[in-house]
Amino acid sequence: MTMYREGYEVYLSKCEQFGLEPINFRYYVIQLSQEQLNAYNEQAYTMKGGN
Repeated sequence: MTMYREGYEVYLSKCEQFGLEPINFRYYVIQLSQEQLNAYNEQAYTMKGGN
């Protein structure tokens, strides 16, 4: 979940940079595509020492 939170923080900073109203974290995660979720999960697994 930490990886999703980090991505959300980047999203928040970009919204602020461009003057956009961000959605909340729950909706942010719901809107991620399966490809994005897989990439986050794969990176998290690799960071924990997986193959």
